Amino acid sequence: MKKPVLSYRTIILSDIHLGTADSKVEEVTHFLKHTRASKLILNGDIIDAWAIRRGHKWTREHTKCVRRLLKIAQRHDAEIIYLRGNHDDFLRHFLPIELDALRFVEEYELETPRGKYLVLHGDAFDAVTTYARYLAVLGDIGYQTLLKINRFYNRWREWRGQEYYSISKAIKARVKQAVSHVGRFEDHLRDLAHKRGCQGVICGHIHTPEDKMLGDVHYLNSGDWVESLTALVEHEDGRFEVLTYKDFCDRLQKVALSDDGGGEAALFKGVPEPVTWLTEDEMAAQA
Repeated sequence: MKKPVLSYRTIILSDIHLGTADSKVEEVTHFLKHTRASKLILNGDIIDAWAIRRGHKWTREHTKCVRRLLKIAQRHDAEIIYLRGNHDDFLRHFLPIELDALRFVEEYELETPRGKYLVLHGDAFDAVTTYARYLAVLGDIGYQTLLKINRFYNRWREWRGQEYYSISKAIKARVKQAVSHVGRFEDHLRDLAHKRGCQGVICGHIHTPEDKMLGDVHYLNSGDWVESLTALVEHEDGRFEVLTYKDFCDRLQKVALSDDGGGEAALFKGVPEPVTWLTEDEMAAQA
């Protein structure tokens, strides 16, 4: 049985956080299994070494995800670029390094039909992460605690037939300091793109997917696979898109049905049900 796939010029993923209980590892493995690209960019925080050091459990599903990445490097003739993040900063001591089809680097310049894009994780522009590591670690512990509360809260919402509600997203949308922090983060990246002569900049780190213009600089953020479940994909014409896991599943289902009249629907048995996410306005209305 032929496996349906979606093909792109480039796929960019970040902030999978393998090694944590809240990593949506089954969803990202499913995404990798049914996509193809000539270039796969892993933009930091793929493995969460901070959480592993604190005793978080590495599961069989996390190993399957790593195996899928290695299989892509081995069989699909895809170039894989791995940029270190702050949670996998143990790689910093070895960069740059090249292992067959895998390249580990600090930053990367992506050539596209529409111009050059600077790709980096983005933690270097987070003052807390850069200059007060202990505060960053404490903040991460707080975030993990909030996600744990979020899991129990959403089980209760599911029991009541309600949609998923992200407590952490709601807090980030409402807290003035968090909104200001994101704004400064984006301004620094725009300035760096100007200095490097790039028309765009691509990052992760802040777990907020984005596709917008900052003046004359195209700013893209790949989001995360903890709450947003988003990837950046570049089409053959150089057009970028923030692709949600839900939209990916919808498109893949259409491809499967069009390929053989519905016989491929069996491929979706056992696949995690896509989460219905609320917008910030919808979250504010429910709060």
